[in-house]
Amino acid sequence: MENPKNNNSSLKAVIAVLAVLLIGSLVYIFKLSSDSDVTKTELTTTLTEKESVMKDLQELKTTYDAAIAENTSMSDELIQERDKVVALMDDLNKSKGDVSKFRSQVQAMQGKMKTLVAENDELKKQNGVLTTQRDSTIVVLGESKKYNEVLVGQNEELAKTVEKGAKLSILNTKTSAYKLRSSGKQIETDKASRADILKISFTVAENQIAKSGDKTYYVQVIDAKNNVLGDKKTENFGDNTLTYSFKTTVKYENKTVNVSEDLPGKDFAKGTYFINVFDNDELVSKTSFNLR
Repeated sequence: MENPKNNNSSLKAVIAVLAVLLIGSLVYIFKLSSDSDVTKTELTTTLTEKESVMKDLQELKTTYDAAIAENTSMSDELIQERDKVVALMDDLNKSKGDVSKFRSQVQAMQGKMKTLVAENDELKKQNGVLTTQRDSTIVVLGESKKYNEVLVGQNEELAKTVEKGAKLSILNTKTSAYKLRSSGKQIETDKASRADILKISFTVAENQIAKSGDKTYYVQVIDAKNNVLGDKKTENFGDNTLTYSFKTTVKYENKTVNVSEDLPGKDFAKGTYFINVFDNDELVSKTSFNLR
C-alpha cells in the first residue's frame, strides 16, 4: 500500500505543472491578441493613409482637367502633368505596403500644380486683355471702314457732281432763214422759196469749273424731208456714228461765248426743220423752226 504522503506530493507537483502551463497559455494567447490588434491597427492606418493620398491625387487630376479644358497655350504641359498624376494613381492602387513614398511625390506634384495653374491663370488674363484689345481694334477698324466707304461714296458723288457741273451748257439755240441780196445784205424770211441761208446760233454758258480751251460742236440740220443738209459728213465716236451738217470750234475761256454760223443752200423744202447740237456724240441742245 502506497504512502498517502507520497501521493499528496505527486498531486501537488502535477497541479504545479498544470498551473505553469495554464499561465504560459494565457500569456501566449494575450500576446497573440496584442499582435493581432497591432497588425489590425497598422493595416487600418495604412488603408486610411492610402485613401488620403488617393483623394489628393484625384483633386490634382480634377484641377488639371479643368485647366486643360480652358485650351490655353499651356495645354500640352498641363496634359503631361495630369498624365503623371494618373500614372501615380495606378501605382498607388497596386501598392500594398507603405504609402509614405507616395505622399512625398504628391506633395511635389501639388507644388508643381500650383505653379502651372498660376501661370495658366496669368496667361488667361493676358489673353483676355488681348481679346478685348483685338475686339476694340476690330470695332475701330469696322467703323473706319464704314467711314471710308461713306467718304468714298461722297467723293464719287462729288466727282459726279463736279463732272456734271463741269459740262458746258448750250443755251438759246435758234435758227432763221435769210434771203441774200446782191448787195450782201441778209433779209430774214420764213418762205422756203426765198431762203438762201439758214443762220444757226447758240450760246455757250459761262462755267468757272469747266476746262478751258478749244471746244468743237457738231451741228445737224434736218429738213422737212428728213435729209441732213450741209456737209453731210460722218464722225465716229466709238460704236456711235454721227452725220452732221457742219462743225464749229469755239475758243472757250470760262466765259459766255455766242456762236453763229451760216448754212447756205437752195431749193429749201417747206415744212419743219430740226436743229441738233452735239458735243461729240452727246446731244446738248435742239430746236426747230418752220418754212412755208
